[in-house]
Amino acid sequence: MNQAEMMEVLTDRGALLKGHFRLSSGRHSDAFVQKFRVLEDPQLTRRFGEELASAVGADIDVVASPAVGAVVLGFAVALACSARFVFAEREADRLAFRRGFEIAPQERVLIVEDVITTGGSARSVVDLVKSAGGEPVAVAALLDRSDSSEPPALGAPLHALLRLELQSWDPDDCPLCNAGEPLQDPGSRRLTR
Repeated sequence: MNQAEMMEVLTDRGALLKGHFRLSSGRHSDAFVQKFRVLEDPQLTRRFGEELASAVGADIDVVASPAVGAVVLGFAVALACSARFVFAEREADRLAFRRGFEIAPQERVLIVEDVITTGGSARSVVDLVKSAGGEPVAVAALLDRSDSSEPPALGAPLHALLRLELQSWDPDDCPLCNAGEPLQDPGSRRLTR
């Protein structure tokens, strides 16, 4: 699936939203990608998983994703890689493997994220994998919307199905806040139990 086909899918599914949004990173933006509008289709999700597995092209033992947003995509990639799947969840203000999930020393791990903006969640999972003695082979994402002039340091190479140049701002510098635009928070990071 090339970049144009990926944009067509996001547009046709109503996944590209315009407005004033708080991103999972905490930054504000005038655009939001509601990836679950495409991930609600199991066949399409399976195709994304196959595309990401193919793009990485490495022998993988485990696929690890941050919860909640990347769990569905991570599972699809694990299925395509014939690899075990685990996910990290928030404990207080950090990600941790729970539910008995473990990474064994020397296991080759592909970290799968849904959308990369600052790379914070993906980097946290890379760090978890390293601290367990695993080898983070790559980070694979549906969408890379990071600042191309300052790509995030993830601790592993990034492979994304789509690269979008979308603006985002620190909340203190947000022109939409200054204009009084209502802020929407459609992401999953601040969900409570």
